[in-house]
Amino acid sequence: MLPNATLANLFAALPDATNGEVFDEILRSPCLRIERIVSHGQSSPETGWYDQQPAEWVILLTGSAEILFENEETGRVLKAGDHLYIPPHYRHRVVWTEQNAETVWLAVFFDGRGVHHKTG
Repeated sequence: MLPNATLANLFAALPDATNGEVFDEILRSPCLRIERIVSHGQSSPETGWYDQQPAEWVILLTGSAEILFENEETGRVLKAGDHLYIPPHYRHRVVWTEQNAETVWLAVFFDGRGVHHKTG
């Protein structure tokens, strides 16, 4: 076994997110950050837009949610297994997350240069 190899489970000890989303950093390096996000009925503030420097690739592991991009009229509804690439400074907000269960996200943040991603 590798000396720094660790085994963990993303679904173990899920935090209670009923009073607010919980962000847990899983891994970090100078060019990469991976977070587990647990939501339970949260949304972004009406006037709040995420406008972040790093690119983000996010996958919904459980639950459901809707993400709206600025200048779009209709959001994108995500269900378990759906993933989304968000380029740097692509303003977006979470419209809603599932009210009756945890929504678990895995978010990967990186610089976004030279990204090639499969669509559809």
